[in-house]
Amino acid sequence: MEQGKVAKVAGPLVVAEGLVESRMYDLVQVGEEGLMGEIIEMRGDKASIQVYEETGGIGPGDPVMSTGAPLSVELGPGMLEAVYDGVQRPLDVLKDRTGEFLARGVTAPGLDRDRVWQFVASMKPGDRVEGGDIIGTVQENVVLEHRVLVPPSVSGTLEEISSGEYTVTDLIGRVATDDGDSVELTMMQKWPVRVARPYKRKLGASEPLTTGTRVIDTFFPVTKGGVSCIPGPFGAGKTVTQHQIAKWADAQVVVFIGCGERGNEMTDVLMEFPELEDPYSGEPLIKRTVLVANTSNMPVAAREASVYTGITMAEYFRDMGYEVVLQADSTSRWAEAMREISGRLEEMPGEEGFPAYLGTRLAAFYERAGKVETLGAEGDHGAGAEGAGDELDLTPDARSVGRTGSITVVGSVSPPGGDLSEPVVQNTLRVVKVFWALEDRLAYERHFPAIDWLVSYSLYLDRVSEYWGEHVHPDFRERRDQCMAILQRENELAEIVRLVGMEALSADEQILMETAKSVREDFLQQNAFRDDDQFTSLAKQYRLLQTILHFHERALEAHAQGAYLADIFEAPVRERIARAKYLPEDEMDVFDEIAGEIDTQLVGPGRAGGEAS
Repeated sequence: MEQGKVAKVAGPLVVAEGLVESRMYDLVQVGEEGLMGEIIEMRGDKASIQVYEETGGIGPGDPVMSTGAPLSVELGPGMLEAVYDGVQRPLDVLKDRTGEFLARGVTAPGLDRDRVWQFVASMKPGDRVEGGDIIGTVQENVVLEHRVLVPPSVSGTLEEISSGEYTVTDLIGRVATDDGDSVELTMMQKWPVRVARPYKRKLGASEPLTTGTRVIDTFFPVTKGGVSCIPGPFGAGKTVTQHQIAKWADAQVVVFIGCGERGNEMTDVLMEFPELEDPYSGEPLIKRTVLVANTSNMPVAAREASVYTGITMAEYFRDMGYEVVLQADSTSRWAEAMREISGRLEEMPGEEGFPAYLGTRLAAFYERAGKVETLGAEGDHGAGAEGAGDELDLTPDARSVGRTGSITVVGSVSPPGGDLSEPVVQNTLRVVKVFWALEDRLAYERHFPAIDWLVSYSLYLDRVSEYWGEHVHPDFRERRDQCMAILQRENELAEIVRLVGMEALSADEQILMETAKSVREDFLQQNAFRDDDQFTSLAKQYRLLQTILHFHERALEAHAQGAYLADIFEAPVRERIARAKYLPEDEMDVFDEIAGEIDTQLVGPGRAGGEAS
């Protein structure tokens, strides 16, 4: 370890001198209290350090100790259900040591060193292993099997390995490498957060990530391994939308990063997730969740580290063969932290004061998402496998195909005043393929989720259409496009209605306006706080769309046969259509009843006949 001394302090930025042998991104300890920091600029023997704790009381001459290692996270059993700060310090452990308010200089390892885990080896001495191979499993909780991996840089022959009860630092095996060295294996790995974990190759993603939110899943879907962003002004519902995705997305692991957000919003997550039932396992949702809490009252520099901490942990679960959803709320706060540090470094500012490398940093972060073929043999513990302790298939054919895993990144952006032309939004849109634009006008009208269907887009539509056709219904995409065309036409006619009134439209256009209203109110609107409306399966989403469009088609036919518009619009079945979104998932046959009532009540000539059955 190399020692220097403080030469200058400027808020979270400390300049130290005498660090001749240190390198960029080395972790350092600043002052007598050993505050954690990271080198972000080197000029001769002077190092600029961003400190992840409050720097009050630090002055020139105070000691600075370089560890010679980059900021890294500990990866192994015990990550699920944990709540970390931006540099992977477990907040519950820090609370036990210092109380409700965190003291400076207090640290704790990311993984509990005393907890004992039951390790079940799935390989035996003499087996050939490569980086990424699964050598055994730990049942981390009732929801998830933790697959213990060979570190990516290690390959050779297993000298020893044994099942039993171990802590994360205990020796579980040993590998004789091809170079003749002997490498000890534990259940814990360390990985530098700014370096992406390796994989064999990236794969095309075509399976949609089902979130249960209708406007997302049907109109603007994201694939497993895709990237998306939710920009919107204050109060438009970014955080609630991200909470809904975290709760209901059909992924095995959720990593939620609260980057610079208000503490009460993270409190909501901490209070809700242990109480909510995971719809896929029946267990509390927290059991498949990792939380990184870096709230707005924590040091600004730690925001910059928190997104890298979260994505590195997500990559580790991906390497096991799991599908991971990473929520970053919000990348605007991360960018603001970069802007503050950049200003104190006296770098040349870019647009609106953000650093010139803003776009590069955002792109590098989102690039770590994706569906990949992982390192290591596929074996019996590939994605979707069941049962711990089964032997891996280590034949050459099995080795040629790795496991598949994915990281889907959903980043929220909080532009000042909802201005979508500001730099963070625009640089994000250059790299993401799904854009869920939140509109404050819709939020003020109590239309939630307040996603503007005329501005939002998804570039994954063509990819997921084939999946829809095979697993939901062959004409799902066609029905979706019909509804989108109706909504776009409604927007074109809206100005005429505002100026002249509905009577200025033709009968067919009036029917279209009523259908568009039904699509907006009975399909797009969704109540995140109603148990019977917060989640909708793809099959039910299709039946809802089909029912609304069936009414539209029958209404046009009935009017052509002489039915009055007033009778069509006042048909009793419309009440059942409006309440169809609250139907339980196991009562799909009710949609057939509603279709029958539409056929009965929307007839001509004259009055639209019949009462609801």
